[in-house]
Amino acid sequence: MQTMFPHKLTDSRAYDIAQALVDGFDRHYRLFRETSAAAQQRFEQADWHGQQRAQRERIEFYDLRVNEAVERLRADYAIDAIGMDTWQQAKLHYIGLLTGHRQPELAETFFNSVTSKLLHRSYFHNDFIFVRPAVSTEYIENDEPAALPTYRAYYPTRETLHETWKRIVTNFQLQREFGDLDRDVEHIVQAMLGELGGFRPRANFQIQVLSSLFYRNKGAYLVGKIINGFTETPLALPILHDAAGNLVIDAALFGEDELLMIFSYARAYFMVDMEVPSATVQFLRSMMPRKPRHELYNALGLQKHGKNLFYRDFMAHQRHSSDKFRIAPGIKGMVMLVFDLPSFPYVFKVIKDYYPPQKDTTRELIKSKYLLVKQHDRVGRMADTLEFSNVAFPLARFEDELVDELKKFCPSVLEISDRDGDGQTELILKHVYIERRMIPLNIYLQEAGPEQLVHAVVEYGNAIKDLVAANIFPGDMLWKNFGVTRHGKVVFYDYDEIEYLTDCNFRRVPQARNEEDEMSGEIWYTVNKGDVFPETFGPFLLGNTQVREVFMAHHADLLDAAFWQGCKERIIGGHVHDVFPYEASKRFSNRAAA
Repeated sequence: MQTMFPHKLTDSRAYDIAQALVDGFDRHYRLFRETSAAAQQRFEQADWHGQQRAQRERIEFYDLRVNEAVERLRADYAIDAIGMDTWQQAKLHYIGLLTGHRQPELAETFFNSVTSKLLHRSYFHNDFIFVRPAVSTEYIENDEPAALPTYRAYYPTRETLHETWKRIVTNFQLQREFGDLDRDVEHIVQAMLGELGGFRPRANFQIQVLSSLFYRNKGAYLVGKIINGFTETPLALPILHDAAGNLVIDAALFGEDELLMIFSYARAYFMVDMEVPSATVQFLRSMMPRKPRHELYNALGLQKHGKNLFYRDFMAHQRHSSDKFRIAPGIKGMVMLVFDLPSFPYVFKVIKDYYPPQKDTTRELIKSKYLLVKQHDRVGRMADTLEFSNVAFPLARFEDELVDELKKFCPSVLEISDRDGDGQTELILKHVYIERRMIPLNIYLQEAGPEQLVHAVVEYGNAIKDLVAANIFPGDMLWKNFGVTRHGKVVFYDYDEIEYLTDCNFRRVPQARNEEDEMSGEIWYTVNKGDVFPETFGPFLLGNTQVREVFMAHHADLLDAAFWQGCKERIIGGHVHDVFPYEASKRFSNRAAA
């Protein structure tokens, strides 16, 4: 290292700062990995509440460790008084300390997180933080003798296909018995032969499987791919507990689209034990090349690095595009101002400074709802959000109408200035959420053909029922608050009124006392905080005759208080619902029944 930067690395304090930051990151990743690895035992013991609790708590780990590192630097090194030369040297020492490190990309993000809390924004460039990665993640592998490789490769023949699949499953050494592993393996073999069109192996025929299972909620997922000649077929095997408490392989899922559903941005993060996360991401990207790297890191629970990668992608996109940010199409929200860049598949959401009287809320309450969604099981029905502070955009890239709206509704979070002194006027948002762009469901229904309409309305009801199963009452269920993904899934994305289902009281509208009550346009009965009357949903949702017919044929129970109250009581009783990231028709049990 001294030979690389002989004129730079002279300040011993800079080295100590770099070492303290590496120590802080290593502590973070050790704790992150321990709770991720413990997911196997929770799965084996059917500790579903413990699994959910660990998923929530793990999200907070990163910020806790960053704050610890900030406090240590301030306490031990009088960090606020050091010169910028020392910071630059600290970064160079840090790069040197990452030589041979197995999570260098995550460590660079940790460095950014700590230093951005200590430095003025004018220093947020590559001399002081990692605007671009400095350490390559190519071909990193855990080369310790007893260490697991990132993935294992198996080479079955026609005669050993069943035996090989059985060995693949048992190599994970799950400490719980399978109900009938031979039956499950035969299901896998038959499904694989059906997918491949028989068994015609090329010279390189092999099955590659990631060495750790992927745990989420009540499932464990074996993830890998089949390589045969020039063809690679992604696969995933969900492992569940059956009614008797034994393990069962529930399905065999093949192809990129199936894996994209499992790794959706609308689902909770996986628990997976990784020594070299970049190698796991590289393997996953070989199966899902359309999936952005930042979404894969998010799916693995490494959402802070995912956020860092997203921002790098966003900056690169701005450099290579010229369209302007605009007010997002659709009905304007009451509490959020939403805008987008047409060429970029995301929307930007800013909390307004004031709201109409019917919205009894505050900025802090809205932020708490978004945090709830981040920490909760999203069951494929709530979009993940990236939360940013002090994001600078080129003012010239904003349409005038959007700037006017921001000045009118969001002045407290808006700053327009040349604060870096470079002559470029910036529009700075002090707080913003960023989500995947979807087609608003109300717009989709207006443009849908008959089959599309049926599918969307059925999906809408399924989305609500999946949210209910996850103990979420969406609050405002209007069509405009849901979106349609490119896979045709309906996803909820307006969180300012969500509540835990168990905090709601579902009631029937009382019978009118007299004709005057019945004809009154006002509510004549008592409504307490938390009261919900499902039968009143209809007039707001079902004005379209076609929509009403489909909804009543498939989801009339959503207008019945008894349905909601029954779900609430089961959750209070400790029941954890099954919500599958694949179609019911894919389940082996349903195929056998058919």
